[in-house]
Amino acid sequence: MFDALQDKFQRVFKTLRGQGALSEPLVDETLHDVRLALLEADVNVKVVKELLERVRVRTLGEEVRASFTPAQEVVRIVRDELIQILGGEAALLTFSKEYPTVILLVGLQGSGKTTTAGKLA
Repeated sequence: MFDALQDKFQRVFKTLRGQGALSEPLVDETLHDVRLALLEADVNVKVVKELLERVRVRTLGEEVRASFTPAQEVVRIVRDELIQILGGEAALLTFSKEYPTVILLVGLQGSGKTTTAGKLA
């Protein structure tokens, strides 16, 4: 599932590579494609709406850094906002003092639950 989402993001951001500057219509078109990719990956509609609004405000409000192209700047902003929405920083697992520690893994078919369980074991 994450591979499919990654492929969709790569296709979306590939269209930005040839652009010299970010315009409002270009940002709107890009965010529309990002919205479709996230919704197809079963991300909650409210989360998608909040994420894209924050990305839109930052994208249109910031100047593109001299060392970045517009495409790289949008990718950086989307990445930063995704990290922020997912919690900002990694949290360590806390294990129970009593044996065994129970961990619930939830996800869509093919998203890597079994693989993750094997790694944890």
